[in-house]
Amino acid sequence: MRPARGTAGNTGGGEEVPRGRTRWWPTAVLVALAALVLLPVLIVLVSFVASDSEYPLGGGPEQRPCAEALGFGGAALPDGAEPVGACTMQGWQDVHYSAAFRMPRAGVAEWLAHTYPDAPEPETEFCGDAAVDLCLDLDYAQGLPDGVDAHAVQVSVEYEDTGTALVRFAAFTL
Repeated sequence: MRPARGTAGNTGGGEEVPRGRTRWWPTAVLVALAALVLLPVLIVLVSFVASDSEYPLGGGPEQRPCAEALGFGGAALPDGAEPVGACTMQGWQDVHYSAAFRMPRAGVAEWLAHTYPDAPEPETEFCGDAAVDLCLDLDYAQGLPDGVDAHAVQVSVEYEDTGTALVRFAAFTL
């Protein structure tokens, strides 16, 4: 058999491949691998676009008992306090609990000192919001007790009138 025109002869002594014949299976394997990798990415992308939830991966806010929300940050609802709205937990990778309650204004400092004895004095400036009269930011390096599940706790207090304080509590992991 004569070698086809324009091809090298049988110099290596191996099998001769006729002109125009290609090996299609390596291309098919590459296309199949690309499809296997890209198909899951495409499915996730379509699910994000088609989702009507603000939290397509889950982790939206859920109502929890206020004792659970406060306990996550090492606190308890003080005597005479009334929860305001629902206490919530939100989490996907990190966990965030929040609670709001009204309590007697005179008991705020005592409650904070009893709950977080190693904490620094609450701030009266630089609280972030002009309506906040008192704030406390804690972590393990700054007054958060051992054995607390939260990595950080934030407490803000607004004095509503001469006898009432609105306390907003947040405890979360980082």
